[in-house]
Amino acid sequence: MKTIITILTLSISLFLVSSGFSQIAVKAGLLYTSNGDPIENGVVLIKDGKIDRVGAEGSVRIPSDYRVLEAAVVTPGLIDAHTVVGLAGHLNQPHDQDQLETSSAIQPELRAIDAYNAREELVGYLRSMGVTTIHTGHGPGALISGQTMIVKTSGETVNEAVLNPSKMLAFTLGNMMDSDIKKPGTRSKGIAMLRENLIKAQQYLDKRNSNNPATKDLAMEALADLLDGKLTAMVTVHRAHDIMTAIRLQKEFGFPMVIDGAAEAYLVLDEIKESGHPVFVHPPMMRASGQAKNATMNMAATLYEADISFAFQSGFEGYVPKTRVILFEAAIAVAHGLDPEIAIQKLTIDAAGLLGISDQVGSLERGKDADLVLYNGDPFEYLTQVTNVIINGEVQ
Repeated sequence: MKTIITILTLSISLFLVSSGFSQIAVKAGLLYTSNGDPIENGVVLIKDGKIDRVGAEGSVRIPSDYRVLEAAVVTPGLIDAHTVVGLAGHLNQPHDQDQLETSSAIQPELRAIDAYNAREELVGYLRSMGVTTIHTGHGPGALISGQTMIVKTSGETVNEAVLNPSKMLAFTLGNMMDSDIKKPGTRSKGIAMLRENLIKAQQYLDKRNSNNPATKDLAMEALADLLDGKLTAMVTVHRAHDIMTAIRLQKEFGFPMVIDGAAEAYLVLDEIKESGHPVFVHPPMMRASGQAKNATMNMAATLYEADISFAFQSGFEGYVPKTRVILFEAAIAVAHGLDPEIAIQKLTIDAAGLLGISDQVGSLERGKDADLVLYNGDPFEYLTQVTNVIINGEVQ
């Protein structure tokens, strides 16, 4: 009988280790917690998918039955504040490109959750680079292209991955409409179309809040949720005067807003700071062309010096492999003036804060999801490799 029990115990232990669900101790030469100063010779204990303890090696005892992983540097899981991965696929063919519907310029009723492919290879690619959470959905190219969502880069179905099924509405201002969308033709026409729909949404919201609500309209429901503060406008915009238009539109209707891209933000820093709107800063290595022709690699450092909240994004990449990696983009920002510890914060806890998920991810604190990235060197050094990724306490 004892032999049978021993065999069963060993079988269960082997299953837990092989499936990634064992209790884990992570030892780091340098541990970035995003909740205070980095810890030399730090330890993170993971139990039941959550962070159990964090501290210096001498103050945290590692139980004998824990699986131990070691790395030169450990950070919280990286958070991509804006991408289209999961809707835009790696093949770059019509059948895996669901990030933009071109039949209409305004389509707030479209939901990313209805198109997200958790098994898309780009999701796995980002995961292998330490990206554990992404804010993804419909991309730029329409006045309103649809709703975004927040997911983990683990799981085989959208239900397993999702953290928030509907977070923001993706707007595009300026001369960046997809060529298949025939109107608006000018900036003024585009804003007029948006204002007209937002005014209708105000009336719809009034009726929705009354005892005699209107017949449900999916587009108006989404815009009413925006005006009601349940959704946030993510406005992709690059030129300085278009940034000012976005701020003016927001002030008129009072909805929550994030400025996305902002290649010419350095021309209107005071106005952005006064508005209080955070920025999903354009990838430093994005192509400096078109509306973003004046993009600079030191934009992240410029925003930080101006005390403007921001996070890193991979954004929309029109060419294979259809995505950038925020770890590399942040490294370029570090090379152009941003402090490395600040860059880690912007990749983790600050991004989580802007997305409203900081109670769950973004830092290594007791009770939070056990999302960690292990490196064999400085995360921002070109030759450094990600050696392990842990999501929800599971080694990927």
